[in-house]
Amino acid sequence: MLSEEDFFEIKKFKVKPGKAIQLQDYSTDYEGKTLTKSQSQSLLDAGIEHLAEMQEKLYAQNQYSVLIILQAMDAAGKDSAVKHIMSGFNPLGVKVYSFKAPTPQELDHHYLWRHIIALPGRGEIAIHNRSHYENVLVTRVHPELILKERIPGIDSVKKINQKFWSRRFRQINRFEKNISQNGTIILKFFLHLSKEEQKKRFLERINESEKHWKFALKDLQERVHWKEYQFAYEEAIGATSTPYAPWYIIPADDKWYARLAIAGVIYQQFNALNIDYPELTEVQQAELRMGKELLAKESVRDISRPVA
Repeated sequence: MLSEEDFFEIKKFKVKPGKAIQLQDYSTDYEGKTLTKSQSQSLLDAGIEHLAEMQEKLYAQNQYSVLIILQAMDAAGKDSAVKHIMSGFNPLGVKVYSFKAPTPQELDHHYLWRHIIALPGRGEIAIHNRSHYENVLVTRVHPELILKERIPGIDSVKKINQKFWSRRFRQINRFEKNISQNGTIILKFFLHLSKEEQKKRFLERINESEKHWKFALKDLQERVHWKEYQFAYEEAIGATSTPYAPWYIIPADDKWYARLAIAGVIYQQFNALNIDYPELTEVQQAELRMGKELLAKESVRDISRPVA
Protein backbone atom coordinates (compact mmCIF):
# COMPACT_ATOMS: atom_id res chain seq x y z
CA MET A 1 0.00 0.00 0.00
CA LEU A 2 2.65 2.52 1.04
CA SER A 3 6.40 2.59 0.47
CA GLU A 4 8.95 2.24 3.28
CA GLU A 5 9.53 5.98 3.09
CA ASP A 6 5.83 6.65 3.63
CA PHE A 7 5.70 4.22 6.57
CA PHE A 8 8.71 5.88 8.12
CA GLU A 9 6.85 9.18 7.97
CA ILE A 10 3.69 7.91 9.68
CA LYS A 11 5.70 6.22 12.45
CA LYS A 12 6.43 9.64 13.91
CA PHE A 13 2.75 10.00 14.80
CA LYS A 14 2.90 7.11 17.27
CA VAL A 15 3.11 8.30 20.88
CA LYS A 16 5.74 6.46 22.90
CA PRO A 17 4.47 4.76 26.07
CA GLY A 18 4.95 6.78 29.22
CA LYS A 19 5.75 9.97 27.31
CA ALA A 20 4.19 13.24 28.44
CA ILE A 21 3.15 15.21 25.38
CA GLN A 22 2.34 18.73 24.31
CA LEU A 23 0.10 18.96 21.27
CA GLN A 24 1.87 22.11 20.10
CA ASP A 25 4.85 19.86 19.31
CA TYR A 26 2.75 17.98 16.73
CA SER A 27 1.86 19.47 13.38
CA THR A 28 -1.78 19.77 12.36
CA ASP A 29 -1.09 19.69 8.63
CA TYR A 30 0.93 17.60 6.20
CA GLU A 31 4.52 18.84 6.12
CA GLY A 32 5.97 16.24 3.78
CA LYS A 33 6.99 16.80 0.17
CA THR A 34 6.61 13.30 -1.26
CA LEU A 35 2.84 13.22 -1.74
CA THR A 36 0.23 15.28 -3.53
CA LYS A 37 -3.49 15.13 -2.90
CA SER A 38 -4.15 13.23 -6.14
CA GLN A 39 -1.35 10.75 -5.43
CA SER A 40 -2.71 10.15 -1.93
CA GLN A 41 -6.15 9.31 -3.34
CA SER A 42 -4.62 6.67 -5.62
CA LEU A 43 -2.71 5.23 -2.67
CA LEU A 44 -5.83 5.27 -0.51
CA ASP A 45 -7.87 3.47 -3.18
CA ALA A 46 -5.20 0.76 -3.42
CA GLY A 47 -4.95 0.61 0.36
CA ILE A 48 -8.70 0.12 0.76
CA GLU A 49 -8.48 -2.95 -1.49
CA HIS A 50 -5.66 -4.38 0.64
CA LEU A 51 -7.58 -3.68 3.85
CA ALA A 52 -10.65 -5.46 2.46
CA GLU A 53 -8.54 -8.55 1.72
CA MET A 54 -7.03 -8.45 5.20
CA GLN A 55 -10.47 -8.11 6.76
CA GLU A 56 -11.61 -11.25 4.96
CA LYS A 57 -8.64 -13.17 6.39
CA LEU A 58 -9.35 -11.75 9.85
CA TYR A 59 -12.96 -12.92 9.60
CA ALA A 60 -12.01 -16.35 8.24
CA GLN A 61 -9.41 -16.99 10.95
CA ASN A 62 -11.85 -15.90 13.69
CA GLN A 63 -9.11 -15.40 16.30
CA TYR A 64 -8.37 -11.69 16.56
CA SER A 65 -10.69 -8.70 16.72
CA VAL A 66 -9.84 -5.06 15.98
CA LEU A 67 -10.95 -1.96 17.90
CA ILE A 68 -10.37 1.35 16.13
CA ILE A 69 -10.88 4.48 18.24
CA LEU A 70 -11.30 7.94 16.73
CA GLN A 71 -11.12 11.01 18.97
CA ALA A 72 -10.93 14.65 17.98
CA MET A 73 -12.22 18.14 18.42
CA ASP A 74 -15.45 18.93 16.55
CA ALA A 75 -15.16 19.16 12.73
CA ALA A 76 -11.84 17.29 12.63
CA GLY A 77 -13.14 14.78 10.06
CA LYS A 78 -13.90 11.64 12.07
CA ASP A 79 -17.09 10.85 10.13
CA SER A 80 -15.47 11.33 6.73
CA ALA A 81 -12.50 9.19 7.79
CA VAL A 82 -14.89 6.36 8.65
CA LYS A 83 -16.77 6.84 5.37
CA HIS A 84 -13.70 6.81 3.12
CA ILE A 85 -11.32 4.38 4.80
CA MET A 86 -13.88 1.75 5.72
CA SER A 87 -15.72 1.85 2.39
CA GLY A 88 -14.00 -1.32 1.17
CA PHE A 89 -14.80 -3.39 4.25
CA ASN A 90 -17.55 -5.99 4.27
CA PRO A 91 -20.28 -4.42 6.46
CA LEU A 92 -21.11 -7.85 7.92
CA GLY A 93 -17.79 -7.79 9.78
CA VAL A 94 -17.67 -4.11 10.77
CA LYS A 95 -19.70 -2.22 13.36
CA VAL A 96 -19.52 1.55 13.84
CA TYR A 97 -20.58 3.15 17.12
CA SER A 98 -20.94 6.89 17.72
CA PHE A 99 -21.15 7.54 21.44
CA LYS A 100 -23.14 10.52 22.62
CA ALA A 101 -24.11 11.64 26.13
CA PRO A 102 -24.88 8.58 28.29
CA THR A 103 -28.52 7.61 28.81
CA PRO A 104 -30.06 7.08 32.29
CA GLN A 105 -29.68 3.31 31.78
CA GLU A 106 -25.99 3.72 30.92
CA LEU A 107 -25.44 5.96 33.94
CA ASP A 108 -26.78 3.13 36.12
CA HIS A 109 -23.62 1.17 35.19
CA HIS A 110 -19.94 2.05 35.47
CA TYR A 111 -18.66 4.34 32.72
CA LEU A 112 -16.96 1.55 30.74
CA TRP A 113 -20.08 -0.63 30.53
CA ARG A 114 -21.58 0.76 27.34
CA HIS A 115 -18.20 0.54 25.62
CA ILE A 116 -17.61 -3.05 26.74
CA ILE A 117 -20.87 -4.26 25.18
CA ALA A 118 -19.85 -2.53 21.92
CA LEU A 119 -16.53 -4.40 21.65
CA PRO A 120 -15.94 -6.45 18.48
CA GLY A 121 -16.31 -10.21 18.48
CA ARG A 122 -13.56 -12.46 17.13
CA GLY A 123 -13.04 -11.85 13.43
CA GLU A 124 -14.80 -8.47 13.63
CA ILE A 125 -13.78 -4.82 13.46
CA ALA A 126 -15.44 -2.19 15.65
CA ILE A 127 -14.99 1.53 15.08
CA HIS A 128 -15.74 3.77 18.04
CA ASN A 129 -16.36 7.29 16.81
CA ARG A 130 -15.75 8.90 20.18
CA SER A 131 -15.19 6.31 22.87
CA HIS A 132 -14.58 5.61 26.55
CA TYR A 133 -12.09 8.50 26.39
CA GLU A 134 -14.99 10.93 26.48
CA ASN A 135 -15.01 10.04 30.20
CA VAL A 136 -11.63 11.73 30.67
CA LEU A 137 -12.09 14.48 28.07
CA VAL A 138 -15.57 16.02 28.12
CA THR A 139 -15.89 15.20 31.81
CA ARG A 140 -12.46 16.72 32.44
CA VAL A 141 -13.61 20.02 30.95
CA HIS A 142 -17.05 19.70 32.57
CA PRO A 143 -16.40 17.79 35.83
CA GLU A 144 -19.96 18.38 37.03
CA LEU A 145 -20.96 15.61 34.60
CA ILE A 146 -19.10 13.10 36.79
CA LEU A 147 -21.64 13.68 39.56
CA LYS A 148 -24.31 12.08 37.34
CA GLU A 149 -22.38 8.78 37.63
CA ARG A 150 -23.18 8.68 41.36
CA ILE A 151 -19.77 7.23 42.28
CA PRO A 152 -19.51 6.45 46.01
CA GLY A 153 -17.50 9.13 47.79
CA ILE A 154 -17.61 11.57 44.84
CA ASP A 155 -20.38 13.93 45.93
CA SER A 156 -18.88 17.29 44.91
CA VAL A 157 -16.78 18.72 42.09
CA LYS A 158 -14.03 19.48 44.62
CA LYS A 159 -13.39 15.74 44.98
CA ILE A 160 -12.81 15.37 41.25
CA ASN A 161 -9.11 16.17 41.45
CA GLN A 162 -5.87 15.02 39.83
CA LYS A 163 -5.91 11.87 41.95
CA PHE A 164 -9.34 11.03 40.54
CA TRP A 165 -8.16 11.44 36.91
CA SER A 166 -4.97 9.45 37.50
CA ARG A 167 -7.05 6.61 38.93
CA ARG A 168 -9.37 6.73 35.90
CA PHE A 169 -6.39 6.59 33.51
CA ARG A 170 -5.19 3.45 35.31
CA GLN A 171 -8.68 1.93 35.01
CA ILE A 172 -8.65 2.57 31.25
CA ASN A 173 -5.19 1.04 30.89
CA ARG A 174 -6.29 -2.10 32.78
CA PHE A 175 -9.40 -2.39 30.61
CA GLU A 176 -7.41 -2.08 27.39
CA LYS A 177 -4.70 -4.47 28.58
CA ASN A 178 -7.32 -7.07 29.43
CA ILE A 179 -9.01 -7.03 26.02
CA SER A 180 -5.62 -6.87 24.27
CA GLN A 181 -4.40 -9.99 26.07
CA ASN A 182 -7.57 -11.73 24.91
CA GLY A 183 -7.05 -11.03 21.23
CA THR A 184 -8.27 -7.49 20.52
CA ILE A 185 -5.95 -5.26 18.49
CA ILE A 186 -6.43 -1.67 19.69
CA LEU A 187 -5.61 1.31 17.49
CA LYS A 188 -6.31 4.80 18.86
CA PHE A 189 -6.27 7.88 16.62
CA PHE A 190 -6.39 11.51 17.68
CA LEU A 191 -7.19 13.72 14.67
CA HIS A 192 -5.14 16.82 15.48
CA LEU A 193 -6.97 19.88 14.13
CA SER A 194 -5.87 23.50 14.41
CA LYS A 195 -8.22 26.08 15.87
CA GLU A 196 -7.99 28.10 12.64
CA GLU A 197 -9.03 25.11 10.51
CA GLN A 198 -11.91 24.33 12.85
CA LYS A 199 -13.18 27.91 12.42
CA LYS A 200 -12.94 27.55 8.63
CA ARG A 201 -14.97 24.33 8.70
CA PHE A 202 -17.60 25.80 11.02
CA LEU A 203 -18.01 28.75 8.63
CA GLU A 204 -18.43 26.31 5.73
CA ARG A 205 -21.23 24.61 7.65
CA ILE A 206 -22.92 27.98 8.15
CA ASN A 207 -22.40 29.36 4.62
CA GLU A 208 -22.92 26.24 2.46
CA SER A 209 -26.52 25.01 2.38
CA GLU A 210 -25.60 21.37 1.83
CA LYS A 211 -23.60 21.47 5.09
CA HIS A 212 -26.20 23.23 7.26
CA TRP A 213 -27.25 19.94 8.81
CA LYS A 214 -23.77 19.51 10.27
CA PHE A 215 -23.86 22.75 12.25
CA ALA A 216 -24.69 22.73 15.95
CA LEU A 217 -24.44 25.79 18.18
CA LYS A 218 -23.16 23.66 21.05
CA ASP A 219 -20.01 23.00 19.00
CA LEU A 220 -19.23 26.72 19.11
CA GLN A 221 -19.95 26.76 22.84
CA GLU A 222 -17.39 23.97 23.34
CA ARG A 223 -14.87 25.88 21.19
CA VAL A 224 -14.67 28.41 24.03
CA HIS A 225 -12.97 25.66 26.04
CA TRP A 226 -10.31 24.97 23.39
CA LYS A 227 -7.31 25.27 25.71
CA GLU A 228 -8.94 23.11 28.36
CA TYR A 229 -9.65 20.39 25.79
CA GLN A 230 -6.08 20.54 24.50
CA PHE A 231 -4.80 19.99 28.05
CA ALA A 232 -7.28 17.15 28.62
CA TYR A 233 -6.11 15.42 25.43
CA GLU A 234 -2.45 15.87 26.35
CA GLU A 235 -3.00 14.30 29.77
CA ALA A 236 -5.14 11.43 28.47
CA ILE A 237 -2.92 10.53 25.51
CA GLY A 238 0.27 10.74 27.56
CA ALA A 239 -1.14 8.56 30.33
CA THR A 240 -2.76 5.90 28.11
CA SER A 241 -0.48 5.34 25.11
CA THR A 242 0.84 1.85 25.83
CA PRO A 243 2.58 -0.93 23.86
CA TYR A 244 -0.72 -2.83 23.66
CA ALA A 245 -2.92 0.20 22.89
CA PRO A 246 -0.88 2.98 21.26
CA TRP A 247 -2.10 6.44 20.37
CA TYR A 248 -1.41 8.00 16.96
CA ILE A 249 -1.61 11.78 16.62
CA ILE A 250 -2.72 12.39 13.03
CA PRO A 251 -2.48 15.81 11.31
CA ALA A 252 -6.09 16.62 10.45
CA ASP A 253 -6.00 20.02 8.72
CA ASP A 254 -5.58 18.19 5.40
CA LYS A 255 -8.37 15.60 5.30
CA TRP A 256 -6.84 13.74 2.36
CA TYR A 257 -3.62 13.11 4.27
CA ALA A 258 -5.38 12.24 7.54
CA ARG A 259 -7.35 9.49 5.77
CA LEU A 260 -4.23 8.08 4.15
CA ALA A 261 -2.24 8.15 7.40
CA ILE A 262 -4.99 6.34 9.33
CA ALA A 263 -5.35 3.73 6.59
CA GLY A 264 -1.57 3.30 6.54
CA VAL A 265 -1.39 2.62 10.28
CA ILE A 266 -4.28 0.13 10.11
CA TYR A 267 -2.66 -1.63 7.15
CA GLN A 268 0.69 -1.78 8.93
CA GLN A 269 -0.83 -3.29 12.08
CA PHE A 270 -2.91 -5.81 10.12
CA ASN A 271 0.18 -6.81 8.16
CA ALA A 272 2.18 -7.33 11.36
CA LEU A 273 -0.34 -9.94 12.52
CA ASN A 274 0.64 -12.09 9.55
CA ILE A 275 -2.92 -13.39 9.31
CA ASP A 276 -3.78 -15.86 6.56
CA TYR A 277 -6.71 -18.08 5.73
CA PRO A 278 -6.95 -21.00 8.18
CA GLU A 279 -5.35 -24.29 7.13
CA LEU A 280 -7.79 -27.12 6.50
CA THR A 281 -7.77 -30.23 8.65
CA GLU A 282 -7.52 -33.67 7.05
CA VAL A 283 -11.24 -34.13 7.59
CA GLN A 284 -12.01 -30.83 5.83
CA GLN A 285 -9.70 -31.70 2.94
CA ALA A 286 -11.49 -35.07 2.58
CA GLU A 287 -14.83 -33.27 2.53
CA LEU A 288 -13.55 -30.97 -0.21
CA ARG A 289 -12.55 -33.94 -2.34
CA MET A 290 -15.90 -35.60 -1.71
CA GLY A 291 -17.73 -32.43 -2.62
CA LYS A 292 -15.78 -32.15 -5.86
CA GLU A 293 -16.61 -35.77 -6.75
CA LEU A 294 -20.32 -35.32 -6.01
CA LEU A 295 -20.51 -32.18 -8.14
CA ALA A 296 -18.63 -33.93 -10.98
CA LYS A 297 -21.14 -36.81 -10.94
CA GLU A 298 -24.01 -34.34 -10.85
CA SER A 299 -22.62 -32.62 -13.96
CA VAL A 300 -22.42 -35.94 -15.83
CA ARG A 301 -26.04 -36.74 -14.97
CA ASP A 302 -27.17 -33.31 -16.12
CA ILE A 303 -25.38 -33.67 -19.47
CA SER A 304 -26.67 -37.18 -20.13
CA ARG A 305 -30.27 -36.37 -19.27
CA PRO A 306 -32.46 -36.58 -22.44
CA VAL A 307 -34.03 -33.38 -23.66
CA ALA A 308 -37.84 -33.49 -23.56
